[in-house]
Amino acid sequence: MPIEIRKAVDFIEEIFVEGDRAAARPLKIFASALVLRNPWAGRGFVEDLTPEIRVISSELGRILTARMLAIAGDGDKIEAYGKACVTGLNGEIEHGSALIHTLRFGNHYREAVEAKSYLAFTNSRGPANCPIVVPLMHKNDSGIRSHYLTVQLSIPDAPNQDEVIVALGGATGGRPHHRIGDRYQDLRDLGQSLDNPAGI
Repeated sequence: MPIEIRKAVDFIEEIFVEGDRAAARPLKIFASALVLRNPWAGRGFVEDLTPEIRVISSELGRILTARMLAIAGDGDKIEAYGKACVTGLNGEIEHGSALIHTLRFGNHYREAVEAKSYLAFTNSRGPANCPIVVPLMHKNDSGIRSHYLTVQLSIPDAPNQDEVIVALGGATGGRPHHRIGDRYQDLRDLGQSLDNPAGI
């Protein structure tokens, strides 16, 4: 089954001032999204989603990763990353999830930016122009809170009821004036081991 991509949308935000104070360097937050026909639309309940995942997911990851690198300049400039999907109202959340929650999709981006962390994510369902929310975290360390960021965008005419939006997000740094510490300082303050944060 070929991918039926209707449109691609890129979103870029550059932050120069935060909290009435100039950023030491501008922070670029960005995303790239693809609007495609839901490959399971109109087929009722499909028990096995694997065939479409194997055909479609890798190509979606490849296309979106190339667009993200074009926005950033190269993979080294991307410090925080994440992914998201939104399924149109006639589809299941599982449909969007199937396309992005596979290494066939995510490894394109992960390898391009030389990341170690898992990709933060959202998966939801909604009408045209609903929020597409892409959570971000540091690409190499999920405990660094400075890079807990969110990219939010919407597409006025998507998703249609039989469509899915898949997206990747990124940022060139952390919040301009981050000052809430990180997970590791919390563990030290609580007297818990960095190797065993649950205390088990």
